[in-house]
Amino acid sequence: MFSLADRRLYLCVGMRDDMAEFLPAVITGGIDIVQLREKVLPFSEQRATALLMATICQEFGVPFIVNDNPELALEVRADGVHVGQDDLSVTAVRDLMGPEAIIGLSTHEPEEFTGGLATSATYLSAGPISATPTKPGRAGVGLNYAVESTQRANRPVYVTGGVTEHNIGGYVHSGLRHFVVVRAITEAPDPGNAARLLRTALDAALSAVTI
Repeated sequence: MFSLADRRLYLCVGMRDDMAEFLPAVITGGIDIVQLREKVLPFSEQRATALLMATICQEFGVPFIVNDNPELALEVRADGVHVGQDDLSVTAVRDLMGPEAIIGLSTHEPEEFTGGLATSATYLSAGPISATPTKPGRAGVGLNYAVESTQRANRPVYVTGGVTEHNIGGYVHSGLRHFVVVRAITEAPDPGNAARLLRTALDAALSAVTI
C-alpha cells in the first residue's frame, strides 16, 4: 500500500492522444500521484488509456487513481478511486475496492470536510482555492478554507484550484503541503519541463519551512 504523506504533486489529466509520451515525462519531472479524470467520454472509451496509465504508473512506482468509477479501477488494477460529494460514497467504494485501496474525497466547505474525516477516505481534497475552468460553475473557496482544512486533518489534504510554479511557494508558506495540478501541466507546451519547474518551486519552498 502506498503512503501519501510525501507524495505532494497530484496530477489530474483527461484523455490524451500522447499519453504514452506525456505521462512518463511528467512523472520524471516530479509528479508523484496521477488521476485519470475524464468527464466527457464514456467509460468504454477510457479503458485502453486507463490501462496504459496504470501500466506506466506501476513501472514508475506512482499511484494511479481513477475518477468516479470503481469498476474501471478494478478492471485496470488501479490503486484507487476519487469520488465527489455526489458520487458513490466512500463506504461503498471501500467495500468494492478493499482495505488497501487509495480512496479520495472532494470537499468544498467545512461541513463536507468534517463529514470526510468521519470516513475511511485515504485523503481529502479541499478547494478549489480560486475558480477554475476544470470545475465549471464552482466558486473558489479561498485560501483560508484550504489552510484550516489541512490543520484539522489526520491525513493528507490535496488543495485544488490554479496551482502553478508561481504561487505554490506562497501556499507552502501558508501551511499547505499537498497539491493537485491540472492546467499548469496539461496545457503546457512542454509538460515534462512544466512538471520540473513546479517540483523545483515546491521543493525550494519546503526546504525553507518546517514540514
